[in-house]
Amino acid sequence: MIKYSFKPISNKDATILILGTMPGEQSILLDQYYGHSRNNFWKLLFTIFETPFSEDYENRKALILNNNIALWDVLQVCERQGSLDSAIKNEVINDFEYFLKNHPKINHIFFNGQKAASFFKKYVSLEKDYPTTILPSTSPANAGKTFEEKLSEWKKIKIS
Repeated sequence: MIKYSFKPISNKDATILILGTMPGEQSILLDQYYGHSRNNFWKLLFTIFETPFSEDYENRKALILNNNIALWDVLQVCERQGSLDSAIKNEVINDFEYFLKNHPKINHIFFNGQKAASFFKKYVSLEKDYPTTILPSTSPANAGKTFEEKLSEWKKIKIS
């Protein structure tokens, strides 16, 4: 089944870019980044920025924009049955040269998991070098780390 990524959530003041791989089934169904209720992405961000947690997607997007974060996926389109990154094939990358030229304040790229970083490194060659950091996946499939362990690593987005 062919899957498409979402448009980025961003503004011109973004200083960091967080990249996932491709939205999962629940996210696609809800038309929301990290829409699966067991995905820790939003809980981590609300905790890091010391903001009361919200289920409202508009509040979630505002949290990102108010903290100068851009959110996107590495892949523009792929074939995949289900939600696992390991099932991805025939992937097409997003246009990062264009995106980054239009977001000149971005100075660090973070990856939500190893697979996002792997696809980025495989396909993307940029004119400018950016520091990159691979963070533990927030997916419920990444049960190898506790919320607290993930939080400890994800706090790096606040100090970059």
